[in-house]
Amino acid sequence: MDRRSMIATSLAAIGATGLGIMPTRAANKMSLGSWQIDIVSDGNLVLPMGFSYPDAPEQALHALLTENNLPTDSLSPDCNLTLVRDGERTILFDAGSGPFFMESAGSLSDSLEAIGVGAEEVTHVVFTHAHPDHLWGVLDDFDEQVFPNATHMISKTEFDFWIDPGAVDLMPEARKSFAAGARSRLETLGDMFERFDTETEILPGIYALDSTGHTPGHCSFELRSGGETALVVGDAITHHLISFAHGEWPSGSDQDAEMGIKTRMMLLDRLASEKMQIIGYHMPYPGTGYVERKDNAFRFVTV
Repeated sequence: MDRRSMIATSLAAIGATGLGIMPTRAANKMSLGSWQIDIVSDGNLVLPMGFSYPDAPEQALHALLTENNLPTDSLSPDCNLTLVRDGERTILFDAGSGPFFMESAGSLSDSLEAIGVGAEEVTHVVFTHAHPDHLWGVLDDFDEQVFPNATHMISKTEFDFWIDPGAVDLMPEARKSFAAGARSRLETLGDMFERFDTETEILPGIYALDSTGHTPGHCSFELRSGGETALVVGDAITHHLISFAHGEWPSGSDQDAEMGIKTRMMLLDRLASEKMQIIGYHMPYPGTGYVERKDNAFRFVTV
């Protein structure tokens, strides 16, 4: 038995004893024109409220969460990855957390296996940005490539920011490991990464939209097939309640909070105006729905 098989067997045994291994969710299927789309889970994060919304008005934030029966001390956002099969390509948006970020995350390989998709079948991995829960899943426990046959695609701005050794100095203490982790993975797979410009069609029917703010080169992706559209928003819109009711509140995980607010409000307005379907990475699983206007704000409507 090789080391990989030993680890898989050990994890299965731990799961059988109920020691905290998260169950794999069945993928949520949807169609977009002629495309088949599966939303596959990488588990969830556990984040202190002080990390996520340190500068939001505390009393109003607690009131909003309490009114909606949500905890006020922490958030546990789901991690929903979009898998598109267009008949020629199998395209995965982001790569999940991998084994080294949080115990509650890193279940992407199980989710793909549950729908019969092998990592070797993925032809493209397209990244919204390079935070741990989106990038670190490109390498496994042995620093081996998870998607060996895939072209990895990321915006030039995002790649250049994280590959720079100086990026760590621009991070608050709580996120310095983000910079080190991103740089090591981008360096390891550097030749595998294809860098693209934003506001362009990077693959047939897939348009990269500049949604800077959360990170310097963050992208959202508009999917177009058969006259239907959907927007993979990444972390430009992160919370199913707060981001919609108070998009003007700064997010503690945004590199540029002011630009993050501007981008978020722009996307919300466009999604509501065009009645475009949204696929939210951190919305409650599966993260699909629509944006509606509510009074002077917005709300997320699930489908």
